[in-house]
This record gives sequence, C-alpha cells and structure tokens, in this order.
Amino acid sequence: MKFQNFLFLLLATQMECLFLGTCLAVQDEEVSALKSFVGAISEDPLAKLSDWSTSTDPCSWSGVKCSDLKNRVISLNFANSSLKGFLAPELGSLNSLQELILNNNLLYGTIPKQIGMLKNLRVLDLSVNHLLGPIPSEIGDLGNITKINLHFNGLTGVIPTTLGNLVNLVELYLDRNKLSGPIPGSKNSHTSTAHGMPISEGYTTGMCQLTRLRVADFSYNFLLGKVPTCLDYLPRTSFQGNCFEDEDSILHRSSQQCISAKKQETTEETYKQPSGPTNHQNLKEPLWLLILEIVTGAAFVIFFLTCMVRTAKRCKSKSKSNVIIPWKRAPTMKNHKISIDDGLLKTILRYSRQELEVACEDFSNIIGSAPDNRVYKGTVKDGSEIAVISLAVSVSHWPICLELCFQKEVINLARLNHENTSKLLGYCKENEPFSRMLVFEYASNGTLYEHLHYGDAGHLSWLRRLKIAVGIVRGLRYWHTEVQPPFTISELNSNAVYLTEDFSPKLVDFERWNTVVSRTDNGLSYLSNGGLCNGFLENSETKNVDVQANTYDLGVLLLELISGRPPHCKDRGYIVNWAMEYLPHPDKLSMLVDPELKNVKTDDLSVICSVISLCIDHEPSKRPSMQILCEMLENGIDISVCAILCETSLAWAELALSV
Repeated sequence: MKFQNFLFLLLATQMECLFLGTCLAVQDEEVSALKSFVGAISEDPLAKLSDWSTSTDPCSWSGVKCSDLKNRVISLNFANSSLKGFLAPELGSLNSLQELILNNNLLYGTIPKQIGMLKNLRVLDLSVNHLLGPIPSEIGDLGNITKINLHFNGLTGVIPTTLGNLVNLVELYLDRNKLSGPIPGSKNSHTSTAHGMPISEGYTTGMCQLTRLRVADFSYNFLLGKVPTCLDYLPRTSFQGNCFEDEDSILHRSSQQCISAKKQETTEETYKQPSGPTNHQNLKEPLWLLILEIVTGAAFVIFFLTCMVRTAKRCKSKSKSNVIIPWKRAPTMKNHKISIDDGLLKTILRYSRQELEVACEDFSNIIGSAPDNRVYKGTVKDGSEIAVISLAVSVSHWPICLELCFQKEVINLARLNHENTSKLLGYCKENEPFSRMLVFEYASNGTLYEHLHYGDAGHLSWLRRLKIAVGIVRGLRYWHTEVQPPFTISELNSNAVYLTEDFSPKLVDFERWNTVVSRTDNGLSYLSNGGLCNGFLENSETKNVDVQANTYDLGVLLLELISGRPPHCKDRGYIVNWAMEYLPHPDKLSMLVDPELKNVKTDDLSVICSVISLCIDHEPSKRPSMQILCEMLENGIDISVCAILCETSLAWAELALSV
C-alpha cells in the first residue's frame, strides 16, 4: 500500500512538472537578481564566484542553495569570502530566500530597503562589513525572521521601531556600530472600565513586543536614554559602551562622545519634524518691507552675475595652459590647511598637544626613536600611563594621501580591543605646530627583549615564559582571525612585546609608521592623476593580509623566548639556522632551552617546538593559521594553577612570582 502511495505521489509530481511548469529551472527574475548581485561585486580575491560564469544552472553555483525541486533559491551564503562591493537592491526579488549570509566580507554602501521584501527570510547575517547609513525600517516586514546579525559595521541613525513587528525573532546583534537614540520599547498599562468596574490593560511597543527574543547585543554604539525594563533579562554586557542613563550600565562612553551623539540626534529630529498647518490669511506685509526685499534681491542678482563673469574669464585664461603642476605645500599651515574628513574620527578620543606635552614631561621622556617617529612615555591626569608615538614629519612632507592614511590608520587601530594587544586610546591632530600623534595604553614592565637580554632573566621562569607565549599567540589570533579585514603587525619581535606588572604580554606596533612614511617618496604627490596616493593606499590595505610573515616571525620570537638568545648574534649567527640542528630531533630539543631555566617539562617543550617548526616552514603556504597554532598551545600546555602546585615543592613561591 505504501509503495502504491509512493508511485501515485511520483506520478502527481511529474504531471505537475508537465502541466504547471514547476519543475523548470529557477525563474528568470531570480536569475536576474543573482546576476545583479554578482554585478555589484567589484573584487572576488578568493574566486568564490568563478563558477557562476561557467555554468548555466544557478543551483550549481557556489554559495547558492535551491529548493528540492530546483526551482527556487532558498539560500545565498558567502560568509568569510572577502567579497568587495555593494548590496544589489535586486536581492529583494528572491522571494523564496530563507538565508542571506554575507558576513565577514568587504561590502560597502547601505542596506537596501528591498531586503524587506524577502517575506520568507529566516536568517539575515551582514555582520563584519563596511555597511553605512541607517537600518531600513522595511526590515520590520520580515515576519518569519529568527536571526538578524548586523554586528561590526558603520550603521548610523536610530533603531527602527518596526523591529518590534518581528514576533519570531530570537537573536538580534546590532553591536559595534554607530547607532544613536534610545532602544525603542516600552511596557505600559492603562485603566479602562467595563460594567462600571476598572480593568487594568497592558500594551507593549518596540522591542518589548519581541516575546521570543533570547539573545540581543546593543553594545558599543551611541545609544541614549534608558534600557527598556522588558530587556532586563539580557546580560549587562549587551548594553555596555553606550551613553545610557542607567546607573547599572557598564563601560560608558566618555561624556564628550555622548554629548556629540545627543546633539546629532537632536539635529536629525529637528529636520525630520513635520511642519504643521499655518494660518496665513490675516498676514499682510508692510509696503516698506516689500520695497526692501525687492532692492535686496536686485543687488544679489547683480552681485551673482558679476561673480559668474569673473569666474568665466579666469577659467578661460587657465584653459590656455595645459601644464600638469605638482602639488605644492605652502610654507605654513595658515596658508594651506590639510584636512580630509574629521567626521570619520569623531568617535575616537582626541588629545590636545598641550595635554600630551604635560603628560610626557615636555616630551623629554623618550622610550623609543626612529627616523620618522619618536615614542614617549607619559602619565595622564587619572594616573594611568600612556605611550605616545609622535610622527617626526614636517608639513612640507605631508601630502593629502598621508593625511588620509593617518585618519584611516587611526580608525583601523581604534577597532582593536584585546587583553593581549595594546589599545589605542586616542590621537592628536593639530596644525599649529604641525602634530600627528597616536596615544596607546602603556605596559609598565618594559619589553620582553629587555627582560631576556638586559634585565634579570631569572624573573622569567619556564612557566612564566609559557604564559607569555600563549598570550602572544592569543593576541595574534585576535588580529588575524577575529578582526576583519585581518590586522598584521609590521615587525613582530621581542621589542614589540610589552609586559604588564604581572608579566602579561601586550603586542604593540610602534614601528608601523616607519614603513608608512618611508613609502611616500619624501611626501611628493601629484593631484593630476593621484597615481602615487592611490598606489600607496592600495599597498597599505593589502599589507593587512600578509599574515604569513607574522607567522614566521612568531616562530623566531618563540625560539628567542625559550632559548634566551637574540635572533641575530655575531658569534652564533641566525637563531633559526642554529635551531634547525635540534628541532628535527626530539631527543635534542633540550639543547634549545636556556640553561638557567629550571622545571622544564618535556611535554611542554615538545609542544612549543612543534609550533616553532610549523611557523618557520620555508613554504609560507604550509604555515598553519594562528587559530590552529593557538589551539596547539592551549590544548598542549597546562599553565593552570593546579599544574603549578603539582610541579614542585617551591610551587607556592613560583605562583607568587607568576601571579
């Protein structure tokens, strides 16, 4: 009987294919939408879209998933694909789409409002891109949506109240954007009467209507007001890094940032206020005011025509010469002001030169020096220590492309936040006197290089060195895999590892600007075609994906850490050449260890030497990702308190030094 039912169903399906045409290929409008999607992509470095041009069947294209009958597109998934371009509005024509997953790419522009036409959509993931503008209110039309992830973009404006219509929403991620205004949502009650008796009725608005919402993150925006009480079940970290008035809110933004955000919101509301009807029936202008308006208007017209004639003459005289003139800098900033768009930096703390001069003792406390920059140590008013990189570049060698690069670098560095990397606190940008500075948090225990080669190396026990190694790799894993686009350090060595009081490592890239300034050819730039600037900025971006060099440098750094030997030595040569005599032989690994170290565990040494061997492989393509290397160390080395106490009778003393 079951077999007969199966045959009947199969026959019915075939008849439907023949007479209704439902088994035909994907509909033309969906094919057109997919072509529009790929047409809006300008770069595909990983060749994810390569088979779209070789096959005529959209259901066979990578990233596309169709329904069982192969006649509807139900999923478009290009996560972690490094696609660069825009979101095509035609995506709204994919009527049966259930998943739109485009996270971890380089998508620019705004989110098209046509996304709201995808009535069957269940998952929308556009996180970790460069999307700008407001969240379209049309997203509130996605009645079947269960997950929205817009994390880590540049979205602005307010959170649409229409999100409260998404009754099936379970997960919502809006963190790390530039959203302002309050979180829409209230839970109110009013009293009505029935049969003469008062009845209390309740109603909800905005986010308070989302009864199925279980996970939400609004952190690191510029949200104002108070968190709706209906969202109290969410952890407080879901609201940190905003401008809320709640007493229990954590990690507030600075008052200056919040004030500017509030002013911006007020300005936007002023422009959006609808003008009500005005009664002009009884208004009548005096005669003298009418004459004054006529005279003023005539004078303005004459002035405007005069300016037009003079401008035309100037343009005509300039068109006679067709000489390309190099862009020249005026001798002082009063004659020529360098500025691109300071609005890009408005969310980042800006220090005055005077503040940093006082903090750094008149810039006398120098802790680092290079041809194009100096590094100062300072102490700000609250007592915390800072490191200030001052770019030693004159105004005559500072073209517009360098100013643009400086602003992009500040934005790039400000997005980095990890316990094992030094955090950018702010910047200084002044034109009189010309100053460009970066302000970082400072780890007060000096560099790893100083402790290994100049200080008391006895402070660096075997256990402490293992903890430093794990911290360094965790910081690199964050830069390489958790930040999009990946961030790389220009020179990874023991001088780039600063240590805190408890010997936790902090990676810092003080050498970054040496490579930046040296590539500008003494600051010469031509506005005629922008070739030098464009090439320089392109090189600056592509440098961020050079993670293989960091991986090799990590291997050298770990060798230096366990052996106590510098990378280069006149008597002993290059440390890698020396280590290759022992790394391939498990019974000789102990020869790589600093002779002064005690309590070295063979298993730990074997794991860290395996990591070193993978890092320094002569073929870059064979070097594993930092994710894999970090897992090898974390899973293979036990640096827990229990391991410390079980290791030796002097464990308590060791623990006291390590903590």
